Amino acid sequence: MKKIALFLCLSVFSLQSLFGEYLDRELIYFPTDKDPGSIIIITDEKKLYYILDEELAYEFPIAVGKKAEYRFYGTFPISRKAKWPAWRPTKNMIEEDPTLPEVVKGGKHNPLGARALYLGDSIFRIHGTNNPSSIGKAASKGCIRMYNEDVKELYKLVDVWNMVYVR
Repeated sequence: MKKIALFLCLSVFSLQSLFGEYLDRELIYFPTDKDPGSIIIITDEKKLYYILDEELAYEFPIAVGKKAEYRFYGTFPISRKAKWPAWRPTKNMIEEDPTLPEVVKGGKHNPLGARALYLGDSIFRIHGTNNPSSIGKAASKGCIRMYNEDVKELYKLVDVWNMVYVR
């Protein structure tokens, strides 16, 4: 047990020097063959994993699509990053609720929250939320929601073209 604790302490110090800061986030054992910097989303668990190496990851709680048909799966590169992004409801959203505006500027009342990571050329994103009570639930129209504090941390860690694997 002491060897594991020592390994984790050394790993934290190594990660701090690699990333320039230590996240206030628990490291978890998460064996994978995906590259460091990759993101793995397991929708059934409502968890997002930021891969640090072949055995360690940061774990974040998320919200996923509230209906099975809203959920998406696959492999996507991060194609764009945005701070306080504008939100444009899809045509389907406007058909369901005609009172929705065409666009909501970035800010505290914006459903995309503090940051957004755009996935390939799809309509899906990993983003913050102005509804933190939805995290840990099946609640979105398809995108992956995170607490604003968490998406800000993730935003700092990832680069455009990092890969996202959604299962």
